[in-house]
Amino acid sequence: MTSPVPVRASESPFAVQVEQGKDYWWCSCGLSKSQPFCDGSHKAAGDFTPVKYTADASATVYFCGCKATGHAPLCDGSHKKPV
Repeated sequence: MTSPVPVRASESPFAVQVEQGKDYWWCSCGLSKSQPFCDGSHKAAGDFTPVKYTADASATVYFCGCKATGHAPLCDGSHKKPV
């Protein structure tokens, strides 16, 4: 049995200003209307769960938009690879 494939929500990462100590829930299925964050759409998508990210510092971070990162929830450049 194969794992479900997420929807590629964006061809580039989402730059987000995060606040130190705050939790963020990254959408792993690609179906959320609140990209890059979860809105519960994964419940209809199968075996997906949001990924918790706790900001170490207040800064701009880049959340993965293509959903293919090997460093979830942050971008690792996977969007540059052919689909």
